[in-house]
Amino acid sequence: MGKRVLLVEDELNIVEAIRFLLSREGWQVETHVDGATAIEKIREGRPDLVVLDYMLPGKNGMDILTELRADSDFSDLPILMLTARGQSKDRAQAERAGVSRFMTKPFSNTEVLNAVRDLVRAKAQ
Repeated sequence: MGKRVLLVEDELNIVEAIRFLLSREGWQVETHVDGATAIEKIREGRPDLVVLDYMLPGKNGMDILTELRADSDFSDLPILMLTARGQSKDRAQAERAGVSRFMTKPFSNTEVLNAVRDLVRAKAQ
């Protein structure tokens, strides 16, 4: 598996933190801020992993996740969803939609790195 990640997130401080963290681990990090065009960006870039915010301008992360899982080309793409909405119903909805991992904000650097490593390992098996 490659080391290309697309980070779909509109909070600049989170974008910079995750970009720094994953770049240090050898990932090529691309970023995108608009939910409305995120699917197009994913289809064009074909990343190895997507880190997807739940609340985005244009289209929310849950709609993006659902659309990706309905597309056979992306049905097994590892997707780490980040959200400030930590309610159990949000987690359950994301899991039903096929999220690979769900993480609430705020999160630690270690949590993000462990999640990314786990998703890469699972995809490689």
